[in-house]
Amino acid sequence: MALFIQKFGGTSVGSIERIHRIAERIEHTCRDGHQVVAVLSAMSGETDRLLRLAHAVTPHPDDRELAVLLSSGERVAIALLAMTLRSRGVNARSFTGRQVGIVTNSSHTRARIAKIMADPVRKALAEGVLPIVAGFQGVNEQSEVTTLGRGGSDLTAVALAAALKASRCIIFTDVDGVYTADPNVVASARRIPKLSYEAMLELASLGAKVLQARSVEFAAKYGVPVEVQSSFQKGEGTLVTHEDADMERAAVSGVTGDRNQAKITVVGVPDQPGIAANVLGAMAEACIVVDMIIQNVSHQDALTDISFTVPRSDLARAMALVTRTAEVIGAKTVEVKEEIAKVSLVGVGMQSHSGVASRMFRTLAGEAINIMMISTSEIKISCVLDERDCNKAIQALHAEFGLDHAPGQKGMTGRGEGTTS
Repeated sequence: MALFIQKFGGTSVGSIERIHRIAERIEHTCRDGHQVVAVLSAMSGETDRLLRLAHAVTPHPDDRELAVLLSSGERVAIALLAMTLRSRGVNARSFTGRQVGIVTNSSHTRARIAKIMADPVRKALAEGVLPIVAGFQGVNEQSEVTTLGRGGSDLTAVALAAALKASRCIIFTDVDGVYTADPNVVASARRIPKLSYEAMLELASLGAKVLQARSVEFAAKYGVPVEVQSSFQKGEGTLVTHEDADMERAAVSGVTGDRNQAKITVVGVPDQPGIAANVLGAMAEACIVVDMIIQNVSHQDALTDISFTVPRSDLARAMALVTRTAEVIGAKTVEVKEEIAKVSLVGVGMQSHSGVASRMFRTLAGEAINIMMISTSEIKISCVLDERDCNKAIQALHAEFGLDHAPGQKGMTGRGEGTTS
């Protein structure tokens, strides 16, 4: 008998009909002799509705109260599923993050998990009860409600799988796996049967929306096999696990596009030690993720420019902080460009293949696409470009690296598998 964590996203529980459908899926797994712990997101659109309510009350909702408000969405979903399963003869019981013992730090709306007690879940399983757990939420050491940020239910599911030593964590969503590119952008995008944690983490952090990046990081740390499957159709999905010989080791696995980006440039910064730390330190304290960073060569008047990207959703907060910092350090001005996108190639095989970057730049040049910023690691290359060129860049790169063909198929030009969303 295996223990499976089954996580269902917002679209999977988006209506009563869909809740009945996932109840049937869970019941079927139990009939096969397995134990199940279900983790649920809020019903589709519910979190956005609650956010609109909060901003209708005040432009700047208090984080503590916002966490209390947003956590209610998942509570509705778990209660409805528990009722549905009980009506079908399954002894199910709902659990909030507090009841499970998910303890986080005190960043109310972007909390990080410190520990999971999970004793109530273990006790329920031992008594033959099927636990239905609210994703996305926990409590801090003062027992105040916290939330884990967008996609946080994935993190709840993976963390529970680690705490309970589950055989597998299955993420049910509205797609049947991870693809070499967004199928809405590239019609020939290909589903990837198996991915390494490293490749999936890069893809998730670079714009692929199938899995939350923090959940992949957690899965890699604790060795939790994570499978992405469709809630709406049967069939194979994508398994994310340790790298092995069965995985495609092509130079490029997939291409992603992230439009949730904005570029901030601090112009006329004194070129002296500690300035970059002052500019970026405020971002770190506010838990704003700074991605690509470029500092220009010093001008003759000993001034330089520092450019960096932040999520567009964090731009207002970032600008308020940067503007204050710019005044303190004596910078000339702060400039913003919102209409940008980040396009990235990802592949574990890049470590042993040369020339990937030059091919990428040559392909973009052939499409008359200008590159604003470049960032690289062992298994990814990212370029910031004009947002209007994002889809064209993804399509051109997907074709250039042969991602519509599995390795070894006719038409393949030495590339591999991958994913985006």
